[in-house]
Amino acid sequence: MKTTRTRILGLALLCFVAATAGCAGRAAGPAGARTETVGADVALARLHDGNQRFVAGTPIPDKHLAQRRAELVNDQSPFAIIVSCSDSRVGPEVVFDLGLGDLFVVRTAGHVVDDVGLGSIEYAARHLHTPCIVVLGHQRCGAVTAAVAGEAHGHIQALVEAIRPAVEATRGQPGDAVDNAVRASVRRVVAMLQKSEPTLSGLVKAGTLKVVGAVYNLETGRVEWLP
Repeated sequence: MKTTRTRILGLALLCFVAATAGCAGRAAGPAGARTETVGADVALARLHDGNQRFVAGTPIPDKHLAQRRAELVNDQSPFAIIVSCSDSRVGPEVVFDLGLGDLFVVRTAGHVVDDVGLGSIEYAARHLHTPCIVVLGHQRCGAVTAAVAGEAHGHIQALVEAIRPAVEATRGQPGDAVDNAVRASVRRVVAMLQKSEPTLSGLVKAGTLKVVGAVYNLETGRVEWLP
């Protein structure tokens, strides 16, 4: 009887250890939820699931914001880096139904990445050990539209020049010129980040960082993941 009781207690202890180990780490997913440190594939799955909740109009309510804010005072461990357009309709935390501390977001019009943006991305990838980067373009992007039209004023011209190679690469292709250029621009930024020396390329080669592209549909709210 004593031996049986000892075995039961031992099994219970093992189950408890396994359960608590699975819950260790930082918050990810909806605000207030606790999850373990994750790899790129799990991070991308969480982004996909969050976007599905957003599209369905069933976001998980944030009931633990004050607690989460306190947890993040001295540390952060975002599970994904989002490089997106500054467009007010494409807020990454909203689009992916996530909360404080979940995403490290770098935003510029037209999802253009310069040296300052690249430094921000490298910081998250190397020092915060964030396992994936998502370059997120979107439907009817104003910066890409300006690049297709070839018309811009002031410092917007710098954005147009950065996007121009994508416009030229897709010129004359069937379909919507802006949509084609958005997708080509996303793929160009993905390739640039994958090859960026010395930090990002090294992490990609080591298998600790994944860089993917996606396009957000303004009408449906759905994020399309590019191959």
